[in-house]
Amino acid sequence: MNITVSLFAAHREAVGTPTVQLAVPDGTTAGGVWDILTTRYPNLNRMPRPTTVAINDTVVPPNAALAEGDRVALLAPVSGGSLIELVRDPIRVEAVLDSVRHPSAGAAVLFLGTVRDHSRGRDVERLEYEAYEALARTEMARIAEQAAERWGARIAIVHRLGALSIGEISVAIAAAAPHRREAFEAGRFAIDALKQTVPIWKKEIWAGGAEWIGEEEPTTPPAAPKS
Repeated sequence: MNITVSLFAAHREAVGTPTVQLAVPDGTTAGGVWDILTTRYPNLNRMPRPTTVAINDTVVPPNAALAEGDRVALLAPVSGGSLIELVRDPIRVEAVLDSVRHPSAGAAVLFLGTVRDHSRGRDVERLEYEAYEALARTEMARIAEQAAERWGARIAIVHRLGALSIGEISVAIAAAAPHRREAFEAGRFAIDALKQTVPIWKKEIWAGGAEWIGEEEPTTPPAAPKS
């Protein structure tokens, strides 16, 4: 059967193209695509395995079976191995910070977005988040890579999905860099870009009603980092 494979970052550069048309045996799984690619493109053997695999824009487990015409995305690890996650359990803040710490980092900053109890003149009871998960992960990884290129920062981005109560952490972003200015600027860029470009939606629920809410504090779109 024939599939189309999308590659990103270091994997894309190793192959020399963002997409590959691949003929694979019947019964091939999502995780098996990487092994087939490494025989065709030996340069990939020097690269880390993908951290996430998506079929037709949906993240799947490695043992998910492929079908004729599937579009498979192999998501490379972000710079420095930083943490990029969408989770439905409480965010573990210490794990977010630990993922960006490294010997060359003289500064680390942490941003936490939390659920507040009041918005637009209403008493909020809870929030609900949903995402286009495959695309959201790809865009979050791209943001981390841009921050690494511009500020030499290692970035972690973890966002909650599902229902959140007042006071719970909805998003955690950590940035570590050699100096505090770079760490602060990289963290600010990451949260601004996440709010504007990552397909995650928020629903406010209050007594007697609910509403899907856009970004309530519009800012100038973050400039693409210069290389």
